[in-house]
Amino acid sequence: MAMVSDPIEFELFKNALFGVADEMALTVFRTTYSGVLKDNMDYSTALFDGEGTLVAQGLTLPGHLGSMPTAIAALKDAFAARIYPGDVFLFNDPFHGGMHLPDVFVFKPIFSPAAQGEGLVPIAWAGTVCHHTDVGGRVPGSNASDSTEIYQEGLRIPPLKLYERGARNETLFALIETNVRVPVKVFGDLRAQLAACHIAEAALIDLAAHYGPEKLANYMTELVDYAERMTRAAIRDLPDGAYDFLDHIDDDGIAVGKPIPLKVTITKQGDAILVDWTGTSPQVKGAINNTLSYTKSASYCAVRSILPQNIPTNEGTFRAIAVTAPLGTIANMVLPGACAARGLTGFRMVDCLFGALAKMLPDRVFAASDGGNTGVSIGGYHRDRSPFIYVDFTCCAWGARPYADGLDGNSHIYANMASQPIEVTESEQPLQITAYEFIQDAMGPGKWRGGAPFRREYRLLADEAILQVRSDRHDFRPFGLYGGGPGRPSMNYLNPDENPAPLPSKLTMNIKRGDVFRHEVAGAGGWGDPLDRDPALVLRDVLNDFVSERAARENYGVVLAGAPLAVDAAGTAGLRRQMHVAGDGAETPIYNWGEQLAAQ
Repeated sequence: MAMVSDPIEFELFKNALFGVADEMALTVFRTTYSGVLKDNMDYSTALFDGEGTLVAQGLTLPGHLGSMPTAIAALKDAFAARIYPGDVFLFNDPFHGGMHLPDVFVFKPIFSPAAQGEGLVPIAWAGTVCHHTDVGGRVPGSNASDSTEIYQEGLRIPPLKLYERGARNETLFALIETNVRVPVKVFGDLRAQLAACHIAEAALIDLAAHYGPEKLANYMTELVDYAERMTRAAIRDLPDGAYDFLDHIDDDGIAVGKPIPLKVTITKQGDAILVDWTGTSPQVKGAINNTLSYTKSASYCAVRSILPQNIPTNEGTFRAIAVTAPLGTIANMVLPGACAARGLTGFRMVDCLFGALAKMLPDRVFAASDGGNTGVSIGGYHRDRSPFIYVDFTCCAWGARPYADGLDGNSHIYANMASQPIEVTESEQPLQITAYEFIQDAMGPGKWRGGAPFRREYRLLADEAILQVRSDRHDFRPFGLYGGGPGRPSMNYLNPDENPAPLPSKLTMNIKRGDVFRHEVAGAGGWGDPLDRDPALVLRDVLNDFVSERAARENYGVVLAGAPLAVDAAGTAGLRRQMHVAGDGAETPIYNWGEQLAAQ
């Protein structure tokens, strides 16, 4: 370490800095107003050095964090030498450093208290990004998949000063208040972002007092260089070569039924990786287009997941991973591209990358997850004309791993999020949750099965509302790997007891009092041959209602008729393998429970 004379002190500094980023995240969690933040936890926090280099991330969302360097670079380009103590910057414009309009960035430069005069250079920056409940636009929640240009999606804010030298920008506050449907929640969430930045400012000033400004700057620089060295060393151990994968998004919600290709090629050479999205679909009309910064986030997330856990994740890690995507494609949109539902594409990109990485490292990469969390927004007005907006992300299932089943009911790896609790939803919104349950036989079978998804039902208790849904994996099911089967597709229904016909995967529609919307998340893909699965694990899944006896027989060759209602480790001794001779003479493995069962 060229700049570090005391490695123990450096390690303490590293943990202190990442601890501050985590404390910022906890501050947002504890002070925010809206369910999408305090329950879904759709936000992120980070720290930067004085030059705007990403140094430390909070334990929040990979989808946000990989875009942070692009965001702060856009801010600095816009303001250059006009950055002063007491300034706070705010923006959300995807074409000026943002990702989609509901994600609002707040950055605060941090100066030494002793600094005076003009031309001052910050000692650090604090940054937050939060998904806000509403930023205006044609649909409550500002998240519609079927918008066709950015101008329909809400209030676009380029990098601006929310505070200048400590003074509130009353014009910007008034503009935001006038253009959003639920200003109390929006400003409550903005104050949470400001609080997180103030917490970071106090902590960084303390660190500067302890280490001195020069050592603080040196240690932050070294932390980024250290991460780069570790990342390149880890990449160097991976096999060289080019690995590609092709997957498809169902459609964009406008040209319904027209598949959208996602094509990625990963080239690993020496100590660097190139992720190239050439071959991916041209930009589409629907609102699932990505900024290049969001495509970078997905790429960083997938590659980072195959690297050792002890590497600090900051801009040093990103230096070893180059990402390219042709301009004007779904991976690198241009004006007037709509992008409110771009989260769907980001999730699908991570799984597409896993398909390519599985060719490089079959023992490290898991199968396709549920396709990414489903976005459900329901907005309208109470009888007194006061607005309500419910924004939820239904987080579900991981793909099967090469060594274990996929995680059940767990958010996609691209977003460390949670679904909103029933009790909170019903107390705050005119909604009743009538079902929230795992779906039997939905996970992809395999030696290791995919994670179990769930269904959720929402009954509207207001007179009317607009329902908006962003989902996928209806036509193109989550893929399995190395003999594993695909998961069951996602499904949408309105009043399913009366209308069993499914709805499209992406929709915006009016609903009325008493209507029930049901969403079933796609099941995750399996890994390995299902006939290699331990029959005791199949029995466990049957007893837990994850797998039916029929699916146990058809997918895994396990017959469980006569099995006990409960089983412990010793009880599996009666589970034995027999061979069943099919009509064509081929032998198929059959597992029968107990000696009393004859081969079927």
